[in-house]
Amino acid sequence: MVKGVYHANAYLVDFRNIRPGLRSRTIILNALEKRSSDAKTIARLTGLHYRVVLHHLKLLGSREIVRQEGGKPSVWMLTGLGQKRLR
Repeated sequence: MVKGVYHANAYLVDFRNIRPGLRSRTIILNALEKRSSDAKTIARLTGLHYRVVLHHLKLLGSREIVRQEGGKPSVWMLTGLGQKRLR
């Protein structure tokens, strides 16, 4: 990943956006673009700590960028809301 290039939805309005958080949310969002997964699988695939993944999924969920479905373990998926990537 190029330094300073983040996913369009990684930046959260009314929130302190620091580089480690932007980086983590970008990695998580990129993983969810490939396929919907539970938090443990996302953590394993991305190399991020489980608690970091869960924290950022909840932040993204509160802004309706991702949603949680199913029982335990819950599957997280993108909602399609938020900023769209320019290609």
